Amino acid sequence: QSKADLAGAQTDRSAAKEAMAQATGIREKEAAAFGAAKAEDDINIAAIAKAVAALEKGSAGSFLQTETAQVIRNLANNDKVDMTESDRQDLVAFLSQGSGYAPQSGQITGILKEMGDTMTKELAEDTATEAASIKTFSELIAAKEKEVQALTATVETKTTQIGELGVAIVQMKEDLSDTAATLMEDKKFLAELESSCGAPSPDKKFLAE
Repeated sequence: QSKADLAGAQTDRSAAKEAMAQATGIREKEAAAFGAAKAEDDINIAAIAKAVAALEKGSAGSFLQTETAQVIRNLANNDKVDMTESDRQDLVAFLSQGSGYAPQSGQITGILKEMGDTMTKELAEDTATEAASIKTFSELIAAKEKEVQALTATVETKTTQIGELGVAIVQMKEDLSDTAATLMEDKKFLAELESSCGAPSPDKKFLAE
């Protein structure tokens, strides 16, 4: 039973360690994906804020020559960005033709602000999801670490018990061997005794004559 318990504890401990390794691998991939997405979102949100500020100052012409404007162009041409098709077309046309394009920059500013608000909200949701994932992962690892500790204690206890049992069995075998040897000697002694008692003594032989 102790050997079966030991094997079971060792198997369970290995499974717990494997679960921790798998969970860690998944968490690392999720964290990397979130980090990359957040970095991109931060760049896009900052670009939108700069674009709005420039348009509100009436600097549309100079703004369109900046790297920030290129970021906005990329967003406008990205189908994954959540915006209506008409807003997308207006924004693309503005970025292509400049402040002379109708609708004028006031409407474009509104479109950009809405884009920024949407991205900020999505980033907040993604950040909350990431925080929840971190919490779940931390709780899982903590639970598995406790499980591994408990199973390790079981492994150590069972190993000690098996070792002590092995020593006891060896001692019992030695004791049994000693007992068997003593018994053989006793039997031999009794046989010799019976043999000597059964043979007639010299005195008895003389009297018989």
